[in-house]
Order: sequence, then C-alpha cells, then structure tokens
Amino acid sequence: MSKATKQFQTEVKQLLDLVIHSLYSNREIFLRELVSNASDAIDKARFEAQSNESLLEGNSDWKIKMIPNKDAGTLTIRDNGIGMSMVEVEENIGTIAKSGTKSFVQAMKDAASAEQPELIGQFGVGFYASFMVADKVVLTTRRAGDASHGTLWESAGDGSYTIEDCTKAERGTEIVLHLKEEFKEYLDEWKIRSIVKKYSDFIQYPVCMDITRTETPKGVDGEEIEGAGTIEKIEEQTLNSMKAIWARPKSEVSEEEYKEFYKHVSHDFEDPFRTIHFAAEGTSEFKALLYLPAKKPFDLFMAERKRGIQLYVKRVFITEKCDALLPDYLRFVRGVVDSSDLPLNVSREILQEDVQIKRIQKSLVNKTLSTLAELKEKEYDQYLTFWKEFGPVLKEGLHSDYANKEKLQELMLFQSTRTAEGEFVSLKEYVERMPEAQKEIYYITGEDKASLEQSPLLEAFNAKGFEVLFLTDPVDEWVVQSLHEYQDKSLKAVDRGDVDLDTEDEKKEKEKKQEEAKKEFGTLLELIKGRLESKIKEVRFSNRLTDSACCLVADDFGMNANMERIMKAMNQAVPESKRVLELNPDHPIVKVMGDMYKQNADNTRLLDYADLLYDQALLTEGTPIKDPLKFTKLVSELMVKAAQ
Repeated sequence: MSKATKQFQTEVKQLLDLVIHSLYSNREIFLRELVSNASDAIDKARFEAQSNESLLEGNSDWKIKMIPNKDAGTLTIRDNGIGMSMVEVEENIGTIAKSGTKSFVQAMKDAASAEQPELIGQFGVGFYASFMVADKVVLTTRRAGDASHGTLWESAGDGSYTIEDCTKAERGTEIVLHLKEEFKEYLDEWKIRSIVKKYSDFIQYPVCMDITRTETPKGVDGEEIEGAGTIEKIEEQTLNSMKAIWARPKSEVSEEEYKEFYKHVSHDFEDPFRTIHFAAEGTSEFKALLYLPAKKPFDLFMAERKRGIQLYVKRVFITEKCDALLPDYLRFVRGVVDSSDLPLNVSREILQEDVQIKRIQKSLVNKTLSTLAELKEKEYDQYLTFWKEFGPVLKEGLHSDYANKEKLQELMLFQSTRTAEGEFVSLKEYVERMPEAQKEIYYITGEDKASLEQSPLLEAFNAKGFEVLFLTDPVDEWVVQSLHEYQDKSLKAVDRGDVDLDTEDEKKEKEKKQEEAKKEFGTLLELIKGRLESKIKEVRFSNRLTDSACCLVADDFGMNANMERIMKAMNQAVPESKRVLELNPDHPIVKVMGDMYKQNADNTRLLDYADLLYDQALLTEGTPIKDPLKFTKLVSELMVKAAQ
C-alpha cells in the first residue's frame, strides 16, 4: 500500500482536542500510558505464543526500551510485544468505536470540566496522551508472525494521519515522539527514571534505557591506567524494580520487605502496626497489600487529606485517589490494590461505581474488620493501642456503613463510670456485667472523662450501681443516632428525657414524695418557670439527682449541650432549643426557697435564686453562662449574708 492520508474519526478529533488543550497539568501520564500499552502488547504475545510458538520468532527476551535523543528532540518507546497489522492500527488509533463513540467523548468532556488531574489513565486512550507533549508522533509496528508486512503511521495531532506499508525486522511496536520545545525535559535521564519509578515500577517486564558512563581504562590488575584519558561506555539499565511484592506469596516476602514497602507507599518513618496481604479470586480477581499505621497521620480529620490506597491494574499504577476502594472511616489504611480485570475505558466516576469496584471494596472492608476483630480477641493490649489512635475515626462507620454495623459495634471501646484511667469497656462486656435490674445501656456525651465524672446527671445511676458509658469523641453524637440498641438492650442518654431506674415499690414511694413536693412547692415551680420562661421549656422535680440541687436535660429527641458545642465549633447555625430544668426536691435550697415563697411570694430574692439555679445548671453541664458578672455578684452577696 502506498502512503495514504486519512482523517481521524470525528470523535477522535474531539478527543485529541480535549487531551491536548485540557490536560496539560498531568502531562507526564503520557509515558505511563505508553509503557502500559507496551506491557499489554507483551502480555498478548506471550498468551498467543502458548498455542503458536512461531510468534516468538526466536526471541522471548521481553523488554520495553526507552530511547531519548536530545539532538533530534525525540523520545522513542519500543517493545517486542504482539505488534499490530495495518487494519489493527486503523481500528485502534483512527477510531474509538471499540471504546464507545460519542457517549465516550461526552464522558471525557464532563470529567475534564470537573478538573480531574488524572483523567487519561481512567479511559484507556493513553496513546492520544502523546500529543500533549509531542507535535508529531511516528508509530512503526509489525504483528508477530507476519515478517513481510509492517505499518508506518504518522500524525501531528491536527485531525489527520498518514499510513503506509513498511518493513520492520523485529515484531512489536516503536513509537517516536517529536517533543515540543517546552517538554524537552522528558529527554532527561532523571525525569524518565522518576516517571517510570512512580507509575511503572512494578510491571513485570523490564523497562530499559541505555546509559552513557564515562570511565578511565583499567589494566589487567584492575587499576586505572594513568594518563590513559577517559572513554565513554554505554550500558543498558533496567529502570523499574519489577518487585510487586503484593503479587508474591506471603511465604516468600520477608518482614523487612513488608516494612520497606510500607514506608515507600505511606511516606511514614515508622514501621506499620499490622500488615494485611491477601488475594481474591472468583468474580473479581485482585491482590491487596494493606497496612494499618502505628500512628494516626496529622491530616486524618482534614477535608483535603490524602487517601492511602494506590490502585494498580496489572501492576500499572493508575491512581491514589480512588475513593471508592475503601469507605471514609477506613481512610487511615495504606497500601496497594492490583486488579487483573478492572475496566478503565470510562470516566473515573463510572469506574468508582463499577460493580467490580464495589466487590473489591466489600472484600477489603471485610478483611480489614476481621483482622481488627481477631486482634481484639487475641491481642487485646495491641488492639487497645490501635484504638487509642484510630478509634474515633473507626466509629464513623457505625453512622455510615449500615451493612457492617454488627461487625463494627463489636470493635467499639468506651470509657465509663467503672473504668480506671486508660481502661476501656466493650459493649459486650458492658452488657455482661449489667445488674439484673438494669434494662438499658446508659451513656453520656461530653468533652472528656474527667468532666463527665463530675456531672450531677450521674448521681442516681451511681447510687444504683448502673454503669454509664462516657462518649467523649465529637463523632459520638452521630454514632448514637445509628446505634440504637445492642443485644436487644436500648441505648439511653442520661441527659435526655425522663429516666426510669426504680423498682415498682421504689416508683410508688418516689411518686408519693413528688406529689407531696408538688403540693408544697408547686407554686414555687411556677414562679421559677415564669422567671426563666425565655430560657427553659419546663421545670420539674428530678429522678436523676440525689445530691445536687439542679440540672438541665434535653427532650428525648432534643439537642443536648454537647451537641450544641460541637455545632458551634463547626460554625454551624444552632437552632434555639430550650431544655428542662430539673430540681432535687430533697435539696436544702429548694426547701429554703419554698419557705421564702410562703413568707413573701413577691420576694425579689426568689427571682435571683432562680437565676442562680439556672446558671449553676449551665456550669455543671459545661456551658458558659451569659452574664458571669451578675452571677458572681449574687454569689458574693449570698456569701456576705451567710457570714453575718
């Protein structure tokens, strides 16, 4: 066939325009894609040669060769893979029918407008990435087993290409990129090395390059010959390690190799806390090497944090930003997933929703959670070390991962009214040591154990010997919205709604006492409610208090003080909420105020005392009072009066 000039398919023209003008920020991907294509071509040659050995043409020394030529301004990528016939060249480069025509191009446009920096590698159209850095691309190829028919293809990326027959001694494909002036850096040895190391270090074929070394001639004794000058020596070096340790059996990987690779993928100076290495077969085949870090990264709770799982397809690095590989609550996990059958011919959004990605995620989550469960059961002290670092983020899964709720709730640890400093209790242990009379799992949320231990809300629970869990992580407020019960025991907040801790006889006795208190102090409660009407929803006698005078509680589904603090810290608009002021009918201050009211219902001191009770309740729950000057003034006056 004589040289012919042809036009690209319309969609290819649009595709080239997108690649050339929209994706310069990620231009180094071009080399990854060409190396990946070369690796695929070798895979195909090896596979077809199993049934037709003549395709090897006497050469099974598989290799991908980089040839930079600074004088000519060209970078050549050569492989000895399967090669292409002329028909295959036109099918694979002149059109994109196999990849999806117009809908495919539209998907690329949508993704490009979303400013996704690693777009090309997600589409399987990497050859076109060559035109990001080259103003002319020349491809010479010959299919294995067809020694008489080579193909020469050439294009400047301007909408047309030329194609003709040629002769080529060896099978495979050679691509010559005539680099644009501003991209001549890709001819530098260090640049080529760094790109291959980053993206193609673990593919199973050597990526080679000739390196020129200057050295002094040596004599037979091995010593340099004085005055002999220097000579240039060319040696071929392999740029990639080909050491994909995740692809090797666990028995063949040493502990040191695992540690070294962890530091490579995580940029962590410390050894990993745990290593999880496994392979999945069946409907979705992949290999995974996951690590649990020893310490939480500084950006664990930052919105712009980096994910830790690198995605490879057939040992070729694709991205470290595939958020769908692991749920957000496992974002601390580091490592590699290498799929052998993951499709990459659509946009990243569709890739992440691909059914195979879902299967991979399910497998990764199950393996991670089962590893943690085993650690908790067999090496509790080690698990406790892990929990203190990553417990707060692991808790997020209870709110977001309903499918794994049961597994996650077994991993939860809490401090409580019965744990010493540094000790924790699981939900299972909590339920096992519940007194027979206790029917619910009680908890209180707040900033830290020390302050919660002083809360008057715990008085009745302590008196009964009912353990109360301390939930001190901000995420706990959302966790308890999802974790409604455990082993048929409902979770109950001690600072919301009313509480029922008593036996039937105790209830009758308390009801009788409260009825008597209402008769005696009922009008006093109305006065207090009237004074604090703008601040509280109700005033009532408490079942919680045994020693303290008062406390504030939210409705069953109301916002408590801790949630308000969290929302305000997040700069969120907090809706106005009124809580219930509970009074201890047995406390002396209630009796004193009752006597004052009987003597003079218009005594203004009663209003001051009502304000003091409310501020006292705010302080005990950790909420700042609105008028501290008035509060201190009233307290001072009371102190003076008491001293007289």
